[in-house]
Formats: sequence, C-alpha cells, structure tokens
Amino acid sequence: MQFEVIATERSAQGTGASRRLRRKGGVPGIVYGGGKPPTPIELDRNALAKHLKLEAFHASVLTLKVGTDSDRVLLRDVQMHPWRALEITHIDFQRIAADQKLHMKVPLHFVNAENAPGVKLGHGIINHVLNEIDVQCLPADLPEFVTVDLGEVQLGDSIHLGDLVLPAGVESTQLKHGDNAVVATIQVPRGAVEAEDAAAPVSAANVPAIAQKEKDPAAAKASAKPAAKK
Repeated sequence: MQFEVIATERSAQGTGASRRLRRKGGVPGIVYGGGKPPTPIELDRNALAKHLKLEAFHASVLTLKVGTDSDRVLLRDVQMHPWRALEITHIDFQRIAADQKLHMKVPLHFVNAENAPGVKLGHGIINHVLNEIDVQCLPADLPEFVTVDLGEVQLGDSIHLGDLVLPAGVESTQLKHGDNAVVATIQVPRGAVEAEDAAAPVSAANVPAIAQKEKDPAAAKASAKPAAKK
C-alpha cells in the first residue's frame, strides 16, 4: 500500500507556537536523516489521524511531500496527549535511502488458528507471545506484515522466530543475534487443568497423616502415648 503525506515547512517554533498550531487543527513534526538537515514541519490533524488508524501506515515506506520536495520516509514516533483522547501532539519521520538497509518493527498476522490441531482437536488456546517483530531489509523489501501460520500446530507446541517464513531479503534482527524467541504457543486452558486435578482420585500416598489417624483409631491412640523414659 502506498501512502502520501502532505506537510508544509514550519517556520514558527517553540512551545507557544506549537500550542497555537494545535488549536488551529495542525500537528507539529520533524523530518530528519538522509544526509539533509532536520526540517520542522506541520501537518493537518484530521488527515494524519486517518492515516494513523491504518496498521500498514506504521510499517510502510511513506512518501512525504513538503512544498515542492518529496522524500521517502519512515514513521518513527508519534506523541499523543496524555489525557485528551486521539490528540496528536508531535510526529517524527526519518528519511531513508533506497540502497541502505533499515530496521523496522512489522506486525504479525496469525492465520488458520481455527484449523490448528491443538485448538480443533486438543481444545487448547493460543497464546500470542509476540505481536510484532523487528526486521532488517532494504526499503523496497519492507513487508507490511509477517504471516504466522498456525494450521499445523499441536497442543503444547510453540512457534519460534526461526519457524517464520519471511519474504525474500527480510531478516529477523532478533534471530540474527541468536535469539530464537517464542512467537506463539497452544496451551491447555488453565481452568481445564485445575478441573482435571480436582477430579483425580486421591491415593494413600497423598492423604494427610491426620486423616490416616482418623481412619485408624489404634494408630491414633499409639501416637498419643508419651515416649518411654530411658
């Protein structure tokens, strides 16, 4: 998906200027990197809010137009007001070069969960340990998401980073550094385990000693006698 972000260069800076800009429906921001000086920018809040609602916007190479200039950028940071819902206070973009690898977090999309043997036959539940992963690739190879296929996962099994099928030219930075982290598991529901334990028959080995004495009066009487003096 291609995204185009329209901005204008921001001349007035500082806390007061940013506050006035927000009151007019704008969002202050900055674009940096790419061998160019940082450029303060301002964007329309409503247009930006629509983009931010889309998952792909957060993990795509964007086209940022500032006046007559156009740059390929990544969204690097979005700051929100601490209590005013959905009010964007600042946004950062980073310029990128087509021939330089970038690091980016991309979301995971889990598919075929309903067909997983651990769910369909084992009545297990899926635990999503990770919802996004950090990847390294050239800008042209950046995926909007990575698919995690749960269709063959059995009860008690785990999917690790090394099990994921990444697009050509894309590497997991975590796996590259030797960390084959768990992505998802299928486990027996906790309530089912507790119910199974409660229904298990009680053996003599795990009956408390006091219960044994109640069943055997002679044993109880013998234990009550004082120890013989030496």
